[in-house]
Amino acid sequence: MRMLSEFRMPGMPDVEALASAQRRNLEALSAANRVALEGAQAVARRHMEILQSSMTEMTEAMRALGTQESPQERAARQAELLKSAYEKAVGNMKEVADLIQKSNQEALTLLNRRFTEAMDEIKSLMAKKG
Repeated sequence: MRMLSEFRMPGMPDVEALASAQRRNLEALSAANRVALEGAQAVARRHMEILQSSMTEMTEAMRALGTQESPQERAARQAELLKSAYEKAVGNMKEVADLIQKSNQEALTLLNRRFTEAMDEIKSLMAKKG
């Protein structure tokens, strides 16, 4: 690398600056990937928590339906359970979607910030060249 930085042809950009910019690009990409991975892990953890909670609630609901009730009471309880399960499922899906969106936004913000910096670096290199 040192040899290349000492050897300059007219009109060639600063090789050291280009290498440094490329290193920062890779660092930004690595950081964005890390944020995305952490987000995916958070989504997976939350999904598992939701699944465990749903299984517990379903077990309790089955026990409650096994009691001695009239057919009308049982039908009313089943309708109530279905409504509650549906509302909870919609809420859980929204929560998971929000987690995914937040993670994606954080990763994209890192990449956008680096892109802006890279464009400023290119302008600076071109100004030095001219």
